[in-house]
Amino acid sequence: MVKLLYNLGMLIYHFGVWVASFWNEKASKFCKGRQGVLEYIAEKVDKNSKYVWVHAASLGEFEQGRPIIEKLRQMRPEYKIILTFFSPSGYEVRKNYEGADIVCYLPIDTSWSANRFLNVVNPSYAIFIKYEFWMNYIVGLKRRKIPTYIVSAIFRPSQVFFKWYGFWYRKVLHCFSHLFVQNQTSLDLLSSIGVKNVSLTGDTRFDRVADIAAKSKELPIVSAFAQGSKVIVAGSSWPKDEDILCDYFNNHPDVKMILAPHEIHQAHLDSIVSKLKRPYVFYKDADEAAAAKADCLIINCFGLLSSIYKYGEVAYIGGGFGVGIHNTLEAAVYGMPVLFGPNYGRFQEAVDMVKRGGAFSIQNAGEYNELMDSLLAENSSLLKSASAQTAEYVNENRGATERIVNEVFR
Repeated sequence: MVKLLYNLGMLIYHFGVWVASFWNEKASKFCKGRQGVLEYIAEKVDKNSKYVWVHAASLGEFEQGRPIIEKLRQMRPEYKIILTFFSPSGYEVRKNYEGADIVCYLPIDTSWSANRFLNVVNPSYAIFIKYEFWMNYIVGLKRRKIPTYIVSAIFRPSQVFFKWYGFWYRKVLHCFSHLFVQNQTSLDLLSSIGVKNVSLTGDTRFDRVADIAAKSKELPIVSAFAQGSKVIVAGSSWPKDEDILCDYFNNHPDVKMILAPHEIHQAHLDSIVSKLKRPYVFYKDADEAAAAKADCLIINCFGLLSSIYKYGEVAYIGGGFGVGIHNTLEAAVYGMPVLFGPNYGRFQEAVDMVKRGGAFSIQNAGEYNELMDSLLAENSSLLKSASAQTAEYVNENRGATERIVNEVFR
């Protein structure tokens, strides 16, 4: 009965997304991307090869899984990689990722689709990143005795597994060969429901951001803009963030700002410009001379932010006044204070850095202004101590990738 209800729920969900696809671009990509995906996989799979299946919900989870994929390529080159995504925001950005042999959407988790996928791919190993507990896939892997893992996982008491009514879904957790979790809370929660095959290994994103920083691009336009100035780098900002950021920027002529909004459609860019009272330039329109004369550099393209952070003294990460903050580790790896709005509790690294004094959560413009004045004061001891804490935190937490790969493929 549970399986029947689950499959029915999957079909209803897919129908709902299909209806939404008539006016929602993301839903449209979700549906179109899955049309013929099983046939595509059957065509691409090399029956003479062994595969490791890696699944990521979206782009953020992919970035956590990427170090695993790349380490696996080095250690076990005899395996091919099939990488699947649930969300268009992951697939559309990484569909040409060269580290995998096949990149595609995950077919919807019905019994029929899951069985066909597993029959065609017949993976030697399956690795899920952080979240994603698709019952038909995971039970199917267990039934086929295929080693199955989840890495960089994080669990909270609010999840269905730990509710009185979640007993029927807990069997999914028992299907994993091993669970690699980020924190002690997750380990304790799993232990409380009898899941013992768990290791506390940390988060692979620390390895990823360290690698990104080591390979960061030199950006002459950004360098010319930042030269000799106090620079705030605001990454993945939303309108509420920008209200606070622009107000401080407008009233502090000794400070420059690099603003990389989360969305770069024209209406959002126009909104940002309307809030600025000092000279600005768009990155795509600038040369080095124009950038040097501007006080605000607006990044109106994607793919540069992880390299841009190194040009700043302080980083602000957007999203904290909405559903949650974006990637704080991309900035922290450069050893700089990290600021964000109040909604950060679901992000272990942010919680940890706040406790250590390397990151700061602000509730409003007044708190932001006061904190920025302290951080950017001449010879600021707060700036020095916070910078040291973020650098040490990232360095201390590296190594999860190697620990996981060595355990899985020993």
